[in-house]
Amino acid sequence: MDKPVIIGIAGGSGSGKTTLTKNIYEKFKDDVSIISHDSYYKDQTHLSMEDRVKTNYDHPNAFDTDLLLTHLNELLAGNDIYSPVYSYVEHTRTSETVLVKSKKVILLDGILIFENKELRDLMDMKIYVDTDSDVRIIRRILRDVGERGRDLQSVTQQYINTVKPMHEQFVEPSKKFADIIIPEGGHNQVALSMLYHRIYYILNND
Repeated sequence: MDKPVIIGIAGGSGSGKTTLTKNIYEKFKDDVSIISHDSYYKDQTHLSMEDRVKTNYDHPNAFDTDLLLTHLNELLAGNDIYSPVYSYVEHTRTSETVLVKSKKVILLDGILIFENKELRDLMDMKIYVDTDSDVRIIRRILRDVGERGRDLQSVTQQYINTVKPMHEQFVEPSKKFADIIIPEGGHNQVALSMLYHRIYYILNND
């Protein structure tokens, strides 16, 4: 197999990048693997729950990006890897891992993947999902309360204290590195159709 193609999908929290990633995967699942930056939050088992909650999860330092880089290079070399599994309830890694196979296309998603030059340099295509902030905060509230067991007050405080300022400092400026900017992510059917054609071309012209 030729060297896999890495497609980076970035955007603010709640922008729709995960929906976009899943839509691409469902279309080409036999030839596509997904790896998420969120899985590479640093292990915090050495910290108390109180200290874990205080962590700024929207800052680049919250991620073990060196491990992600190692794993991506393994995938590019044709080797499968075992990605860590992060618990949003316990605010640390679990003891589990997930097999990620080296396939023709690797989808890498995360809010800060364009902020890191070493990550950017591994990507063959960079997609930024651009969504209005009011839509993103509503989606984040619904997700964190409904799926991650958070209460409304903690979600809104985190958004004000870290998510919004980190988005303005790191995420939004990284949009300049994108090859393609897609409003509304996986809900943008025109953009999806264009991406499908591009990925189909990649898969059939190796």
